[in-house]
Amino acid sequence: MTSKLMAAAAALSLTAGAAAAESHMSPAGNPMVDGVEMMPDMTIVENASNAGNLSTLVAAVQAAGLADTLAGEGPFTVLAPTNDAFAKLDQTQLDDLMKPENQAALAKILTCHVIPGAMNTEELAGQFGNEGGEQELETVGGCMVTIRKDAVKAEGEEHFTITDERGQVAEIMTPDVFQSNGVVHVIDTVLLPAE
Repeated sequence: MTSKLMAAAAALSLTAGAAAAESHMSPAGNPMVDGVEMMPDMTIVENASNAGNLSTLVAAVQAAGLADTLAGEGPFTVLAPTNDAFAKLDQTQLDDLMKPENQAALAKILTCHVIPGAMNTEELAGQFGNEGGEQELETVGGCMVTIRKDAVKAEGEEHFTITDERGQVAEIMTPDVFQSNGVVHVIDTVLLPAE
């Protein structure tokens, strides 16, 4: 899985070039996650490690052997489930996934949360056009996810959901958290591959 993730990132970097990665640097006012400032000059792993509500994700990334990859150059788009999202899973199943003998299965699930390249919601909105809509994207783990731009929230913000291969719908709770090697969107549900 790690080699597949690195190969996808390398291929994207070759086609998009370094300028594309640089274009995703944070504007002023990067969103905070769990009350912690996310630094645009730090990697996905470094920032996630500082956010208390992403500690289960960080532990899972380490258990799956993906920490070095996600700390690499990228760029990556990571759909980052919170601790509450992981808490929705069966605890016994989650404990089993964290065991060394299940590293491949855990890596499969986690790479279903990674999209090659850096995609922010402005770019997603541009792809959908002004009328909203949806797009199916393939993750690094080979999972197909459907991203939908829903009706505008009362605060005037765009609302995005992600549907996994099992039909579960995750909401993007904190969008556009820019990192040195990509962008993170914090979500409220763990995305799972088809059984």
